[in-house]
Amino acid sequence: MTRQFCTFFLEDRFFGIPVEQVQEVIQWQEVTKVPLVPNVIRGLINLRGQIVMAVDLRRRLNFGDRPISMVPVNVVVRTADGPISLLVDSIGDVVEVDEDTFEDPPPALDASMRALIDGVHKLEGKLMHILNTGWTCEPLPNKEGC
Repeated sequence: MTRQFCTFFLEDRFFGIPVEQVQEVIQWQEVTKVPLVPNVIRGLINLRGQIVMAVDLRRRLNFGDRPISMVPVNVVVRTADGPISLLVDSIGDVVEVDEDTFEDPPPALDASMRALIDGVHKLEGKLMHILNTGWTCEPLPNKEGC
């Protein structure tokens, strides 16, 4: 059995989200900042009249801030609480993988990432981390949440 993933990059790490959870991928949109929210929430975007929270995945996964010269891409995902925009460095392709390549998250994976990664697919020449989008904005233990 195979599955399809929408892929993206954060720094040099390769991630995937099941395509059925992705509503759309759009270029950078102006974000309206919201006071008194954790720094992982960059603000709100207007998506054709719908207000959508924009979460910076670099900050959520403790990668540090994106260089000022790098414009993020919005990956809008469907969650139980409605759509959320995930800000990523760059978008990849839709990749179809065999379920046999799936493995649990590597033990060396940072604890902040482990809570948000369902597992990995070992692909030729790279490892695709499967992002769990069900977290919406639940805080991590001893960490700042959304």
